[in-house]
Formats: sequence, C-alpha cells, structure tokens
Amino acid sequence: MSVSDLPKKEGNVLKGHEGAVLAARFNKDGNYCLSCGKDRTIRLWNPHRGIHIKTYKSHGREVRDVHVTSDNSKLCSGGGDRQIFYWDVASGRVIRKFRGHDGGVNAVKFNEYASVVVSAGYDQSLRAWDCRSHSTEPIQIIDSFTDSVMSICLTKTEIIGGSVDGTVRTFDIRMGRELSDDLGQPVNCISMSNDGNCILASCLDSTIRLLDRTSAELLQEYKGHTCKSYKLDCCLTNSDAHVIGGSEDGSIFFWDLVDASVVSSIRAHLSVVTSVSYHPKDNCMISSSVDGTIKVWKT
Repeated sequence: MSVSDLPKKEGNVLKGHEGAVLAARFNKDGNYCLSCGKDRTIRLWNPHRGIHIKTYKSHGREVRDVHVTSDNSKLCSGGGDRQIFYWDVASGRVIRKFRGHDGGVNAVKFNEYASVVVSAGYDQSLRAWDCRSHSTEPIQIIDSFTDSVMSICLTKTEIIGGSVDGTVRTFDIRMGRELSDDLGQPVNCISMSNDGNCILASCLDSTIRLLDRTSAELLQEYKGHTCKSYKLDCCLTNSDAHVIGGSEDGSIFFWDLVDASVVSSIRAHLSVVTSVSYHPKDNCMISSSVDGTIKVWKT
C-alpha cells in the first residue's frame, strides 16, 4: 500500500451530535458506522452516503464507547453513568442494563460470538457480562490494574486491557494466566494489528508504541502528534502497513509501520480528534472530534 492510497480526502461530514463526539466505529463489513458522545446518544449512520439512520437514547451521562455485533443485530455501549447497555439495533430497545462498575465505563467490546460483553472501568477493573443470561452480575471481574482501565482488545481466548497505570495486561481466560507489559507511561488506547501479532498502544506522552504480542518486545515508537490529556484512538490500516492516530490539535497522522516516519498528516478537525476507525476492506476511514463532527475520508 503506497502513501497515495491513504484516505486523506474529506468526503462526507456527519453532523447531528450536540457536543463532543467521543468515539466513531465502523461495523464489521464497513457499510455502517456508530458514534457516541457527550450528548448521551448513540447514532447509526451510513457514512458512505452521509445519511443518519437512527439515534439511541437511554444513557444518563455521556456515552464513551459503542460496539456492534458482527451480524449487526445488537450493540453495547458504556459511559459516565457507570452502566453497560445491551441494545437491539433494529428496534432501538435496551434489552439489558449491566450495573456493577464503581465509576464511568471507558470501553466496551463484544466477544467473537456476541455472547459476552467486556467493559473497562474507571474503577480499575475489567468486567465480563453474559448477554444470554438474565443475571445482572458479571461472570468475571479482573481487578489487577492499579489505575483506570481505558481500552480493551479481545481474541478468542484472551482479554487485553490498557490502563493509566502504564500497563497492557493480557488475561488468558482458558489458562487463567495473566501477562503484564509495563510501558512506563499512561496507556489510553490499545488496538490490535489485523494479523493479531502486535498491539498498538497510545500513551499520554504523545507516543504510540507497537508491542510484539508473543515476546512483549517494544518494536517501534510513533511520534509527532500531541496526546497528553485526552483519550485518543489509534489504529492500523487494514493492510497493517500504516499506523493512524489523532492529535489534540485536530490533526490526523499517518506513520509508516516499519520505520515510524510520518508519511502524512492532515488538518482534519477544528478540535481534538478523539477517534479514528479504518474500513475493514477499503481505503476509507472515519474520524470523530470534540468539535461535534464525524468525517469520512477517502483516497
């Protein structure tokens, strides 16, 4: 993938949120996206046509994260009201509310089978919730972190959490084993490479770090953007050739994965870029910002 293939041309601008948009995520096939924000709503869009489809309202505080199942039938969300909501996408109805965190919920993710939601909390814990049972108690609590847990990645057998305590911890659910990698800087977002071999960790010293999952070796560091006080997403392109991260000055940066050079940067938003999400198949990206907009980027 060459630099000219990177999505740097502004396409549609999705407007509707009142206030900061805290996250924007493509669904599994990339045909739709979801956003959530300070206005306590979740919104479903067709980003390619610039169409707002549906708004989901039930949270009592800001919504910090949202994730949709691979069949697009259910979604989960979490935020400042300490609750995780499990929704029916078509009807907009809340099927279940999971309560148990002692602070705001920073991140939520479905497992592969959409049977479990894992949440990351300000209360220094990761919790797993069974979507199929009527129990509102978590089926698992992981509380070995010493500060707020900001971000989650899931594999078939592992839960990976990134925390302000400077660690990325991997919990093997089958083996009951925990591995901890200390980066020495507060971690505010983690994402996995598409081949599953690496973890990208955005840290509050304006550095994104690439870790090898098997050896825990620090492979590379990416710098140039500003990330000191906000939760800013980072991700890889679908070919794993480039790293993408938002910046507090409204820019989006593209780095070469291997040599960590900044291959491009764009003035994307008027304020902090909170989230970047890359299309699973095409050279297309969405970004969200404190300026209240979501932008669709094409090549």
